[in-house]
Amino acid sequence: MPSETLTPRDEARPGSGPAESPTTRPADEVSTPREVSAVVGHAKDVGDIEAGLDALQTSVAPSASRWSKVFQAVYPPVLAIAILLAVWQVLVWLEVQPIYNLPGPTQVWEAVTRAAASGTLWQALGTSLSRGVLGFLAAVAIGTPLGILVARVRWVRVSFGPIITGLQVLPSVAWVPAGIIWFGLSDATVYFVILMGAVPSIINGIVSGVDQVPPLYRRVGQVLGAGRFQMIKDVILPAAFPGYLAGLKQGWAFSWRSLMAAEIIAVGGGIGFGLGAFLQQGRELSDMALVFTAILLILVVGMVIELLFFAPVEKTMLRRRGLAPETSTSKGPGWLRRRELASAALGR
Repeated sequence: MPSETLTPRDEARPGSGPAESPTTRPADEVSTPREVSAVVGHAKDVGDIEAGLDALQTSVAPSASRWSKVFQAVYPPVLAIAILLAVWQVLVWLEVQPIYNLPGPTQVWEAVTRAAASGTLWQALGTSLSRGVLGFLAAVAIGTPLGILVARVRWVRVSFGPIITGLQVLPSVAWVPAGIIWFGLSDATVYFVILMGAVPSIINGIVSGVDQVPPLYRRVGQVLGAGRFQMIKDVILPAAFPGYLAGLKQGWAFSWRSLMAAEIIAVGGGIGFGLGAFLQQGRELSDMALVFTAILLILVVGMVIELLFFAPVEKTMLRRRGLAPETSTSKGPGWLRRRELASAALGR
């Protein structure tokens, strides 16, 4: 670019200091279009170099087809399951336990098909799944406002915080005898045990999330005129969502385990037939294949809930907060532009 001579208006004044360059003079003193163009061009070059340096630190994922992404997501768990099945079968072949105590994958699969054909499997699965979901939703409805109250009101937190933590540590199975005495052999006993197991975890999750909210967020909300309810709804809860989500995940785990404990101990009456009763039935019949079937069903339900609900929500949260890894899958114009900026920053 050929050099140009810019003659400021005050250059010819006697006694005046050295002329200021267009890039260092205040904006209101830059008067000619050429000076404006020089300033803008210089700022643009600096901005491009900075963007190029940033592009050097940005990892761009290689292009991958849709089927390739599906394969990469599916094959690790499938491989893990295959390894576990192989180890299981090897233990059966080594006769670590008699076959009636340690059935192989084939015997367990036959028990699964028999239970599915008779309808017992679907009855137990539907009963436990409906109880677990309803109990967890009730725990969320109760634990969320209580968690906000404990987190925001100091005297409530000081008074009841240790008790809530103690309830979280207390095994849920300890509530089953009390629930049977109070509510009898009914669904109320099951839901009572679920609530006592899940609500403390949800409360502590919210409290932990609120404690991690930066004070600056609250100050910004106050400056913008947010009231107490708006502060909680629009500032504190969104910022505390990671801790809240962790509490929800732990609350679901406690809900599911509490449900199984209640169904195993409280059998008969009007409780119905769930996975816990299915497991207890296998124990009473000394049918280890049936016991393994119930255990696998309990495990699969927990994994499916995690993969279908909590994992997508957590992934979306991390992406919105800029904490997820790069997910770019194509070298389009944006990639070419970043490459050009990186080359410019290196002077190539």
